[in-house]
Amino acid sequence: MDPLSDILSVLKLRSYVSGGFDASGEWAVHFGSHEGIKFHAVVTGECWVAVDCEAPVKVKAGECFLLARGKPVRLASNMAAEPISLQFLLPPTHDGRIVTYNKGGEFLSIGGYFTLADGQADMLLNVLPPFIHIRNEPSRATIRWCVERMRQELCDPQPGDFVVAQQLATMVLVEALRLHLSARDRDEVGWLFALGDERMRAALSAMHASPGSPWTLQLMAKKAGMSRTTFATRFKEKVGLSPMEYMTRWRMILAADRLTNSTETLSEIGHSLGYNSEKSFGTAFKRVMNYPPRQYAKL
Repeated sequence: MDPLSDILSVLKLRSYVSGGFDASGEWAVHFGSHEGIKFHAVVTGECWVAVDCEAPVKVKAGECFLLARGKPVRLASNMAAEPISLQFLLPPTHDGRIVTYNKGGEFLSIGGYFTLADGQADMLLNVLPPFIHIRNEPSRATIRWCVERMRQELCDPQPGDFVVAQQLATMVLVEALRLHLSARDRDEVGWLFALGDERMRAALSAMHASPGSPWTLQLMAKKAGMSRTTFATRFKEKVGLSPMEYMTRWRMILAADRLTNSTETLSEIGHSLGYNSEKSFGTAFKRVMNYPPRQYAKL
């Protein structure tokens, strides 16, 4: 798999479509703090979005946005309107379908959220801003198609509709991350943004494809088609870690996942990740994860 797919897999990404909001007239809805990543896609109409104390941003039909830092957010037709908590609008038997306010008909959005594995979520969340606005442009056709299909699944229940909606939501997230990457500020630092650099992506892909190989700086630089010194400098600038620091961290994230979700022994895990002894593996694991492997497995 490629690095982004690898990381999303280890983070145990799970998507949930929580439903839609259909409104008319003047309205404002408040969403409290949350875990993981939330997304909203505007199907018809437009709204203002204000994250925490930041200035509001107008989001129009065909556009969507991600909320990656768990901060409270307000959606409104008019920012001067008194906000209502979404919980007050949900009927007692809400089933994840469309919630209507003021009879609806003028504004419709589809929303959902993504959960990530405990302990490793920061690997993704720390490289994302609190608010990512994906605007309506021809290149956003994939997102528009996914959102329209989600709307159909919510409005016209069919067998398996929940699973279909989940998969569509995951496609929206991956496409949004791709678009954010392509439109990024060149000065942003992190593994996600390094994927936008062809040479860094080649090195990262090779490292992820074979985490147990006896990697050296020279071998990594060769994968990137660069000299060792230039590669080391460029990698640190783009990723924020040295190549060997990144490789060790990725190995320990894989090890943490196996400790929690497999029956492999410490020796087997360490050997598969390039460590010749259980002791050397345990030392590296504790340095990166702050716990010895056996203790981590019991958390």
